[in-house]
Amino acid sequence: MTTPPTPAQRQAHTLSLPVNQLLKGPIFRDQHERAWEALLHLRARLQDYVEVMGLRVVVDETEGYAFLQSKPDEEDGDPRSAPPRLMPRRSLSYPVSLLIVLLRKRLAEFDASSGETRLMITRDEIVEMIRTFLPAGSNEARLVDQIDGHINKVVELQFLRRARGQEHVYEVQRIIKAFVDGQWLADFEANLAQYAATHTPQEGQQ
Repeated sequence: MTTPPTPAQRQAHTLSLPVNQLLKGPIFRDQHERAWEALLHLRARLQDYVEVMGLRVVVDETEGYAFLQSKPDEEDGDPRSAPPRLMPRRSLSYPVSLLIVLLRKRLAEFDASSGETRLMITRDEIVEMIRTFLPAGSNEARLVDQIDGHINKVVELQFLRRARGQEHVYEVQRIIKAFVDGQWLADFEANLAQYAATHTPQEGQQ
């Protein structure tokens, strides 16, 4: 539980620090220490500030991350009166969506079998994990290049983080749990089969 800030801490923490970082992307406790501390101490003010923009702050203190999320659209409201959407909905390709779910599944398995907190995974492991779900091709190098592109996109989305000083090694960011929940994982096989049937390119397509 977060302890109340002292007067000196209140003076040191400014709202602009967590706001600016959240508008760029998620705040991670181990990567943005000052912004994270300010967010916890100014949480109520921060929520009031972003609420006028149609946003809410999602914070998971246990896992150590926070991000902005667009508030649900009013079903019966006039769309002309709704504030502009600052956090756009992203349309992801089938391979990128698939990779995110496979990484989330791997994280669930890791948490169930390991006492460690950081799941590290290599590029080769990712390639082997996803290749069986992608259309078979004769050009192995091209397939790996395509998978590298998918990995880069997941890094951009901040579900993967490149390990310092280790080429082709990644950490699975725990914020992925907020976007692929346990119920989805419970129905993983059925969802994957249905999604693959409608999104996997047919033979001869790129």
